[in-house]
Amino acid sequence: MTTLLLYLLVGAGAGTLAGLFGIGGGMVIVPAVIFALTAQGVSPDVLTHMAVATSLTTIVFTSISSVKAHHQKGAILWPRVTQMSSGIIVGTLLGVILIANVAGSTLQNIIGVFAALLGIQMFFSLQPKSSGAQPSAPELVGAGGVIGFGSSWFGIGGGTFTVPYLTWRGTEMRQAVATSAACGLPIALTGSISNIFTGWGNPILPEWSTGYVYWPAVVGIVLTSVPFARIGAHLAHSLDQKKLKKGFAVLLMLVAAKFLLL
Repeated sequence: MTTLLLYLLVGAGAGTLAGLFGIGGGMVIVPAVIFALTAQGVSPDVLTHMAVATSLTTIVFTSISSVKAHHQKGAILWPRVTQMSSGIIVGTLLGVILIANVAGSTLQNIIGVFAALLGIQMFFSLQPKSSGAQPSAPELVGAGGVIGFGSSWFGIGGGTFTVPYLTWRGTEMRQAVATSAACGLPIALTGSISNIFTGWGNPILPEWSTGYVYWPAVVGIVLTSVPFARIGAHLAHSLDQKKLKKGFAVLLMLVAAKFLLL
């Protein structure tokens, strides 16, 4: 019960921050789960892999309502989702297979570097300018592969990569966000299932784990992250967005420092 309560709090915090800062919950959930698993005494050899896998599994559940809402507004470009998904599945699967052979401490350093780069991008509002050209089908498949591969390493739904890519290739922002949400589901499904298989039978995993997926964390985070994301989004409308994003950027860089220097 104490463990579940811990992850209910993690989900509430992650959801609130995701709603406040307009960023997918994965980049909040992964560090939070790493810290929580460390406090539980889980082995450093597996806890980072568990955090990534658990984050991807929560995205399976939380993305469904997001995709439904975007679809009802007609904002999802389904042909692009279909074209990108084949690449996404292959890229995500390959990423998970490679991660299984990476030491937990090394993976944590890689996540730390990514968090630092994302923090810099958010702090300075760095965005690619639109090329004005529409992508071809082979390009979308290739882009999906790269996005799936990167997302599998960081436990995210891919929005950090997909939205900038689509806007760079001439997609209107609203449609880019909606299409990215739809692309997040195959990333999360493939990543979750793959992490179950790659972690299967590992003797140092804690109870209530299926492969690298830790179910008390999944349940707790899913139960609270969605409603608290709505609260965060509501608060965001009454606060200065530029200051909020700079604040979150600083938070990401502090997380990066924790992973890289301590």
